[in-house]
Amino acid sequence: RMADSPMVFERGTRPPSGGRVHAFLARLRSGDEIAHLITLIFAAGIFLLTAGLVFELWRNSALPREKFGWHFLVTRTWDPVFENFGALPFIYGTVVTSFVSLLLATPLGVGAAIFLAELAPRRISDGLTFIIELLAAVPSVIFGLLGIFILVPIIRNPVEPFLKKTLGFLPFFQGPTYGIGMLAACLVLTIMIVPFIISISREILMAVPVEQREAALALGATKWESTWKVVVPYARTGIIGSVFLALARALGETMAVTMVIGNTPVISASLFSPGYSIAAVIANEFTEATGNLYLQSLIELGLVLFVVTIIINALARLLVLTTTRRGTAHP
Repeated sequence: RMADSPMVFERGTRPPSGGRVHAFLARLRSGDEIAHLITLIFAAGIFLLTAGLVFELWRNSALPREKFGWHFLVTRTWDPVFENFGALPFIYGTVVTSFVSLLLATPLGVGAAIFLAELAPRRISDGLTFIIELLAAVPSVIFGLLGIFILVPIIRNPVEPFLKKTLGFLPFFQGPTYGIGMLAACLVLTIMIVPFIISISREILMAVPVEQREAALALGATKWESTWKVVVPYARTGIIGSVFLALARALGETMAVTMVIGNTPVISASLFSPGYSIAAVIANEFTEATGNLYLQSLIELGLVLFVVTIIINALARLLVLTTTRRGTAHP
């Protein structure tokens, strides 16, 4: 009977090599080791793909890095004729449109998520959530067309004249009103990223344990007080994560912004003026770029945008995972 019983080893000692081989073969026959190896290959493939993209962008942008160095990031000139390239107008346009759209979309998205997760009846919440998820799946070029034919005429008259008349003392609302410009790009991006904030924030709020709500209500809090003072602070980190994800979406948006921003590489404090973004200049000029320096300057712009987007997505994912674990953990 001793020969048939499993071998037991004292703590701190290793089984003989033959035992390790038999254990590995047993796991291999059961499929555990094969599944482990396959999933490991898949995970490593994603990492290698990302590293390969960064490497190719870095390798193919050697000429502007050698010629301009760090000045490439702070130079305003973009002159393909004399091969003098600077990324500052595109970085400025990308950052301004993304953050202004985020400033407009965050209260709207978080407020809608609170209503859908905490205050709305279940049928209404599920129906509106389905519509919001469909809105998030609409191609960006459709938003661009809607921006050109619907939003831009409204912005040209009466939105921009009204803003100029009432808030013209601020540098953000000065200058001629074109309709097409930074303000139009900000509003289009706002419409595009609101569904992401609503969808993710709603899931985060629903992951908050029911005990948190019941404890607040048992102490005499109203429904709104328990939502605002208990549920929202508990899910604060995840909500911030949804905002970061929306910011990453806004930073990388191409077609919708290209169609309404004006595509002029200038830096202006006014939101009425045209501008340019990194994704838009790559989409517009990559096919007609002549010369290695011109082409590689566009590739370096892609590298800058890629690195920024990866960092923001990583931070957002960490924040979302942190809140999800807190919401689903049990003592």
